[in-house]
Amino acid sequence: MEQITPKVDLAFKKIFGVEENKDLLISLINATVSIEDQVVDVTLLNPYNPKNFRSDKLSILDIKATSETGKRFNIEIQITDEADYDKRALYYWAKLYTDQLKASQGYAKLNKAIGIHILNFISIADNKKYHNVFRITEQESGLPYFHDLELHTVELTKFSKDPNENLQSLLKKIKTSLDIWTAFLTRHDLLNKDNLPAPLAIPSLKKALHVLDTLNFTEEERMAYEDHLKWLLIEANTVEKYRQEGEEKGRKKGIEEGRQEGIRIGEEKGKLKIAKSMLSKGYSMEDITLLTGLYPSDIKDII
Repeated sequence: MEQITPKVDLAFKKIFGVEENKDLLISLINATVSIEDQVVDVTLLNPYNPKNFRSDKLSILDIKATSETGKRFNIEIQITDEADYDKRALYYWAKLYTDQLKASQGYAKLNKAIGIHILNFISIADNKKYHNVFRITEQESGLPYFHDLELHTVELTKFSKDPNENLQSLLKKIKTSLDIWTAFLTRHDLLNKDNLPAPLAIPSLKKALHVLDTLNFTEEERMAYEDHLKWLLIEANTVEKYRQEGEEKGRKKGIEEGRQEGIRIGEEKGKLKIAKSMLSKGYSMEDITLLTGLYPSDIKDII
């Protein structure tokens, strides 16, 4: 099997969702959330367990954890752009929040719930940022009132979309801890754990690369991983196909728009020439605008 990629959800959970790599999960969470939500320790609520693999097939390979202060986190990497992804993300957040409350407990027991959704596709086309944070705020003033809801989206393809990117161009993007983890998820193939450049030389990344290099799958896990990888490759090829088709359509449209613009300019010049001739022969402004379709201001410019 070729080098494993952490963008496949099965590998992602085996790296970040096991007890022995809890420090990597803590580092990823702290790189994503704000200062007030930083964690010192977490308890995995659904750790990866290969014994459960045969029965549940790990259809939802998310990672649920709670911090030492009671805050809840749901971390998930999404390979493909499924229908109604936004509704599903909100539904998972709601369950994460409401599942805290046991029978006879009051609402004061509810702690903040934070969803971190790492997406291998573009979900928010109107924003070029690869990391977006969503909270409930008042529409006009932007006042944040309901503090317990927070959803993060990390769109990997916005961070690195060039398959021919080299290490130097990757390093130019590294400014934050989240940039480092996003570089690991997107371009781990450019990184050598024994020779990391200064911006990336942190112990947690070195360990993550080591874990990735030594990741072992059972036969059933390997087959599931390869199935998920196929989806990843199909998606990437489909996106590239539509990108090329879009560029071609844009090129053809540009040529046609250029031709139409040329025709329009030619027509305008012709109208102005006629207007000049009519002015020289004493036609009234009203007659010229009526016959040429020009605005009075255009004719005044000629005068």
